[in-house]
Amino acid sequence: MKSNRLEGKIVTSSLEFPEGPIAMADGSVLVVEIKGGRLTRVLPNGELQTVAEVGGGPNGAAIGPDGFCYICNNGGFKWHSDEGYTRPVGAADDYAGGAIQRVDIATGRFETLYSHCDGETLKGPNDIVFDDKGGFWFTDFGKKFDDRLMLGRVYYAKIDGDFITCAATDLITPNGVGISPIGETLYVSETETSRLWCYPILGEGVLGKEPWPSPNGGKLMNGLPGYQRFDSMAVEAGGNICVATLVEGGVNVFSPQGELIESYSAPEGYCTNICFGGDGLKTAYITLSGCGQLLSVPWNRSGLKLAF
Repeated sequence: MKSNRLEGKIVTSSLEFPEGPIAMADGSVLVVEIKGGRLTRVLPNGELQTVAEVGGGPNGAAIGPDGFCYICNNGGFKWHSDEGYTRPVGAADDYAGGAIQRVDIATGRFETLYSHCDGETLKGPNDIVFDDKGGFWFTDFGKKFDDRLMLGRVYYAKIDGDFITCAATDLITPNGVGISPIGETLYVSETETSRLWCYPILGEGVLGKEPWPSPNGGKLMNGLPGYQRFDSMAVEAGGNICVATLVEGGVNVFSPQGELIESYSAPEGYCTNICFGGDGLKTAYITLSGCGQLLSVPWNRSGLKLAF
C-alpha cells in the first residue's frame, strides 16, 4: 500500500468550514460553507463569490440534470473555534431538521425540495450523487445531541419533488456516497465506524441487501484500524473509491474489491471531501474544513465523469 502526502496548491483559506466541492467547466469550484450557511463559487485565483445564502448547514452538493445545484442541508451545527481552527460539536440550538435544497446558480434563488420522507423529518442530509437517470442518492447522517446519536439512512429521490424513498436504514453516521463507473454499485462510508459499505443497485431507490449479521444490509468493503473517521468520497474513472478521512486527515483510496491501495496525508485533520476536475479530470479538489481551505492537487489517475 502506497502512502504519500497531498502536495498541491491552496486555492483559498477564507472559507467557513467548506464541503461538497463541485469542479465546474469554467475552472471555478463550487463549495458549500457549512458554518457560513452559503453556497460559494471559488475562482481559480482564489476570489470568492457568494451564489446563495441557504442557511442551516449546507453539507453536500451536486449538479442535477437541470443545471441547478442540489444541496444536502444538515440543519446546522454548534461550533467550536480555537486559534483559527473550527469544528462542529453537535446540533445547532435552533435545529429543526434537515432538507434537500435546490439552487439556481445563475440567480441564487433556492427552494426546499424535500424535508420529510413518509412523514418523517430528514435528520441531517450529508452527501449526494446523481445517477444517469436524473435521480439522486443521498445519505442522512442522523444527528448528534449531548445525550444521544440518531441512526442514519440512505435515501433516493427525484428532482420533481414528488418522489423520495428510504433505501437503507440502521447506519451509524453514514456520510459519503458514490456510484461505481457502470452504475451497478452504491458506496456508502460511515464516519464514526470508519467503514466503507457497498450495495448492488437494483433499481431507482432499490438496493440489494446482505442478510444478518450485516447491520444495515450493506456488504463491508473495508475499515481502518485505530481511531479514524470517514467523511465524503469521490470515485475514479477506473473504479477506485477515494474516501476523505478525518482525525489523522487525508484521503484513503480503495479498490473496487475493497483493498486499501493508497493513503495520502493532509495538512490538517478535517479533510472532508474530494472531487475531480481540470484536464482529463486529473486534478483533485479537496476541502480542508477546519482551516477553511480548498486544496488543489494533481492526481495520477482520472476521476469519474459525473452524470451531470
